[in-house]
Amino acid sequence: MKALVAVKRVLDANVKAQVKADGSGVNIAGVKMSMNPFDEIAVEEAVRLKERGVVTEVIAVSCGVAQCQETLRSAMAIGADRGVLVQTDDELQPLAVAKILKALVDQEQPRLILLGKQAIDDDCNQTGQMLAALLDVPQATFASKVEMADGSATVTREVDGGLETVKLGLPAVVTTDLRLNEPRYATLPNIMKAKKKPLATMTPAELGVDVAPRLKTLTVAEPPKRGAGIKVPDVSTLIDKLKNEAKVI
Repeated sequence: MKALVAVKRVLDANVKAQVKADGSGVNIAGVKMSMNPFDEIAVEEAVRLKERGVVTEVIAVSCGVAQCQETLRSAMAIGADRGVLVQTDDELQPLAVAKILKALVDQEQPRLILLGKQAIDDDCNQTGQMLAALLDVPQATFASKVEMADGSATVTREVDGGLETVKLGLPAVVTTDLRLNEPRYATLPNIMKAKKKPLATMTPAELGVDVAPRLKTLTVAEPPKRGAGIKVPDVSTLIDKLKNEAKVI
């Protein structure tokens, strides 16, 4: 069966984000970009399923600017068989991405769709859920373990109270959490092989998808700087300040 994995190009996790002077967004000009870490986990899981003989083909998909090809090549260096770039310079919000992915799922007919649980740039945690709703298929979010057998997926997912195990009929959407696996490092031979793997490019219009934004960002601001701490002479003073100034007790 096919597995389709969505990957997003985001600001590298080790780079400190800087807000634009006009407050319109985060400055990404001239800074390092890489694959969203949660999506990297999704690619790794799809490749492991292929290595176990459960999946026959892994298709990596990215939506965005032309430079997303680099992200797709990274996914193919990990082990994805081919890539699909839906290229656009427009701002893509979660619903637009979900609609694009639905159109590709209708074309490719994968039995398993894997996504990272959220992207580290906008932290929306919406695309996987929206995609499952549009496709009208089962979903399992925050997956920390995925097992495939007898045409179904058994997913252990992380919830506030601990772990929950659900069984899904296929096709299904699964979003990955940090503890699902640790992505492998792409070796130099695999990086070279990835350059020769097929990568198709299309536009949202060719898929018949309207990507017009439904939300408007009013302003972006950095969090307030943490104030300096103070020293107190004794425990009673500390308690007084916590009670009367900080009002936390």
